[in-house]
Amino acid sequence: MLELGSPRAAAAVLTGTNALYLLLVVFGNVTDFATNQQFVQHVLAMDTTFRDQDLMWRAVTSPGLQNAAYVAIIAWEALSALVLTAGTFAWWLRPAVARRLSTLGLLLMLLLFGAGFIGIGGEWFAMWQSKAWNGLDAAIRNVTLAGLALVVVNLPHRTRAPAE
Repeated sequence: MLELGSPRAAAAVLTGTNALYLLLVVFGNVTDFATNQQFVQHVLAMDTTFRDQDLMWRAVTSPGLQNAAYVAIIAWEALSALVLTAGTFAWWLRPAVARRLSTLGLLLMLLLFGAGFIGIGGEWFAMWQSKAWNGLDAAIRNVTLAGLALVVVNLPHRTRAPAE
């Protein structure tokens, strides 16, 4: 049972917050596919960067590859959301399982937004150069929230001895 105000309750709430966020992101990406599809296309095509010829060889202009990348991002987000949702509910009954599920889901989220959006999108595809298609601020918010949750989830959770 979760005690209000306990570290386990904090871990459950933070895991659930990340799960809810990703569930809404997946819902938005599926129901409004074209909006973020354009984002992925422009980032990969590097068509709103400084167009430095030393970097432009990295651009991916194939619509098929761009769409495959976008679908892969949505699938990764959905997997992360499902694992985090399972982790959220597991905090009530099986804390050890919850910790593993939450850690896995949060690591998936950190890989997507940290390695994927910040590392690959931001640096490899020079997303930081774009005024119109720059998702670095949002990615940093996601990394911050997931990182904070990961720390709380992995804090030692002591149970109190019953008062005599």
